[in-house]
Order: sequence, then C-alpha cells, then structure tokens
Amino acid sequence: MNEILRFENVSFAWPGMVAPLLEGLTVQFDRGWTGIVGANGCGKTTLLKLASGELAPGGGTVARPDSRLYVVQRTDDPPAGLAEFFAADDAAAWQARVDLAIGDDWDARWGTLSHGERKRLQIAIALWRAPGLLALDEPTNHLDAEARKVLLAALRRYNGTGLLVSHDRALLDELCAKCLFLVPPAATLRPGGVTQGMEQDRREQTAARAQDDAAKRAASRLRAAAQERREEGERMAARTKAVAKNAKRNPHDHDGKAARQLAKLTGKDAWAGKQSASLARRAAKAQAGRAAFRVRKEYATGFWLDDADVSHRNCLLRLPAGELAVGGGRTLFHPALEIGPTDRIALTGPNGTGKSTLLRALAPRFNVPEEHLVFVPQEISAAESARILADAKRLGDDTLGDVMRRFSRLGSRPGRLLESAQPSPGEVRKLLLALGIARGPHLIVMDEPTNHLDLPGILCLEEALAAAPCAMVLVSHDERFLARLAQKRWSLAETAPGRIDLAVRHDFP
Repeated sequence: MNEILRFENVSFAWPGMVAPLLEGLTVQFDRGWTGIVGANGCGKTTLLKLASGELAPGGGTVARPDSRLYVVQRTDDPPAGLAEFFAADDAAAWQARVDLAIGDDWDARWGTLSHGERKRLQIAIALWRAPGLLALDEPTNHLDAEARKVLLAALRRYNGTGLLVSHDRALLDELCAKCLFLVPPAATLRPGGVTQGMEQDRREQTAARAQDDAAKRAASRLRAAAQERREEGERMAARTKAVAKNAKRNPHDHDGKAARQLAKLTGKDAWAGKQSASLARRAAKAQAGRAAFRVRKEYATGFWLDDADVSHRNCLLRLPAGELAVGGGRTLFHPALEIGPTDRIALTGPNGTGKSTLLRALAPRFNVPEEHLVFVPQEISAAESARILADAKRLGDDTLGDVMRRFSRLGSRPGRLLESAQPSPGEVRKLLLALGIARGPHLIVMDEPTNHLDLPGILCLEEALAAAPCAMVLVSHDERFLARLAQKRWSLAETAPGRIDLAVRHDFP
C-alpha cells in the first residue's frame, strides 16, 4: 500500500495563463499536517487537487497514497457519502458524529443547515472515511469559537498525511509541523507553523534584498568604471588618429619621435579597451548573479474606501419587533431594529442561530439606493462567482482599471484573476468588494467577511473598513476583527428549545 505523497518536478498552469502556477515543484509530504499558505489565487486549491488526484500535472509526476480525499472549500452541495455516514453503525462513525457535534437529523435537512454546520458535517464524513491523504480547504470557515475547538481536537486525532489550506493563523500554528509557502511559480517548504515560517521568510527576504542591493550597487559601479575606460579609450583613439595624421604630414621625423608617440598612444588605447571590456564582463556577471537572490516583487497594499460616503438619510433601516422562521422548527424573535447612517453593527451568535437568514430578511428593507449598497454574502456559488467575474471583464477599460486597482490593494494579482474564468472564493469576495466600493457605498453588509480571504487580505480589509465613513453590518465569529470595527452588537442566542432571541447592545462588546 502506497502511503507517500510526493511531487516530482511538477508544473501546472490553467489554460490561458501567461505564467504557470507551479513550476519544477519537488516536495514530499510525510504523515501529520502540512499547511499550504499563500495569497488568494496563488494555487493552494490547485495543489490540493493535484495531491488528491482531481487534477493531473502539466509536467512531472505525483505519487499519491492509495486512499485520498479532498474536502472542498465551498458548502454548496451535500458531501458524497452523506446517507452512508448516517446509516453507519460502526465506532468510527459514532466517534466522528460525537467529535464534531453532528445532529441526528442533519442528513434530512441539509438545505436548512448553517454553513458552519455544513462544514462540520463535511469534515466529520471525511474523518470517518480515514483516508491515507486528507486535503482540507479552509476548514474553519463559518465556524464559531466552540466549533473551532471541537474541529481542532478532531483533526489532531487524524494519523494520515494531511494538507491544510487555511487563513486561520492560530489553526496553522497549533496543528502543522511544517508549511509550504506558495509564491507562483515557486514553492518553499519551511518547518513549523505559519508564524514561524513567515518569520523565516521575512529573514530570508531581508537577507536576499541586502545581497541583491549589494550586487546591484557593484554592477552599477562596474558599469560606470567600464564606461569611464571606454570613454578614455575613445579619447586615446582620437589622439592616436591625430598623431598618425600629423606623422603623415611630417615625413622628416628622422628621430622617430612621432612614431614612438603613436605607439605609446596605441598601447594606451588598447589597454583602455581591454579594461572596459573586462569591467563590462564583471558588471554583467554581477547583474546575472542577482538572479540567485530570490527577492519577491513587493506590491502596494492597504485599501482605502476613498469613495465611501455617509448617507443623507436619517435611517437606513427601521424594522418593527417581530419574529422570523430560521429552519429546523426554530423561530427568531427580535426587538425593533434600527440602523443609522454611521452605525457599525456586529451581528453575532453561534452557528445555526439564524444570522444569515436575518440578513437576507433585512436586505429588501434597507433604505439605501441599490447602487450605494455593498452586500457580500457568506457563500457565493461557483456559477455565481464565474458570472460576477465575466460581468467585471465587460466593464469599460477605465472602470475595470479602477476596480482592478482596488482589487490589487487587497493583496491579489489582477492579471491572474483576469486570466481565469473561475475565481477562487477569496478572489470573488475581494472582487465584489472592489466593485461595490467603486460605486461609493452608504452601507456595507458583509456576512463572514474574513472567510476565504488570505492573511494579507484580512489585514487590508480590516484597515479599509476601519477608515470607511459609511454604515456597516458585519457578521463574524472573529471577535478581534469585530472589536476593531463595531460600535454596537446584535447578538443571537437560543434561549429555549426552538426559540432564538436577538438582544441589542448599544456599545461593543
């Protein structure tokens, strides 16, 4: 039985790509968890699919464990094996259901499960199957704090070869013995969690940049010296020509003075030419040597909502007290709700309490012109993602350029996005935000805004929202993120079987 996962000189590019995502990748993954780290669109999901056999490499080979499973990032569709998992009566199935707190009726009501509940069910089925290779794509998306603890404990018990793509820095640090950092087309395996790997990368980049700067200065000095010798040689050549011309005019140079002067100048001319050529070769060598220093190009980040504005309307939402069915036989009871033109509201609560359902119910009631509302849902289907990108590509050059500038400042490369037909979940969220900001928002509504985003993108988004003057409603389990941004809290909690209550606090937390 083969239990080895090894990439040997692997290359891969999607059709239409100018540059490959992977090139010449050789790496072996041992038992235990390895983090796969990189910006949105850099090929993390592609690598998981190559590892699990869902994709074939464009070049090179992948030796895979005999049993393998890739758990997709999206939670659109029920996972394969759902019915078999709930019908199973073995110890492993019971253990997976207990470990991840799976409800007995979840197989019958997939459509009403929250995305956090769907994610736990996805992973429970994967762990029950116990594959030799388990590739997880953003497993903590949508999970509340308690569910995340449960997931971490369950993943620690897995004893095969695990690949983990995640924006959750704490999860990567707690679970992974090493991380593979992707910067297309290169990939670098580093020991430890993501924090240790990022620090090592920072040190390597600092050293490489210093070496590159030194080589650049040396090449510049050598080119200047070569130019000086070349100019000196040209001056000598001009004088030699003048002396030779004068010697022809003076045939009575019996003591050979002109001939000796000519020979001397000719020697200096030749010496200067040789010196110039030698210095030029050394400059070229120093310049070529810079390729050995792997200095990444740095892109401007930081994303300012410079076109955001405050609505002139006194109230962006006024909803009388009422109730709302949230699925599973449960009802959400809420007091009167209002949103002012500068309110920043955190909507919080455990998985399954109806946060996304409430947002969908509020959406048609917002007192904001459609063009000034930015609404980024919790999940965007693959088909909808492709449509959003296709629509963006049809924008006029000036508008598209402005949108791509904003997209770039969230830490992803516009060129790679525009080459593709199917953006990653993180890329489409950044694109939606960039499109919305270009219209000058009065209200920003984001359901789990950090889901699917890479680490630089999360930091850029946080800075952007902190600087925005407009109102916002943010659904998130990330308390640190909310503490930076929110002023008020709407919190949901199940207060009795089947009853969920919304409490309003006018300060945060």
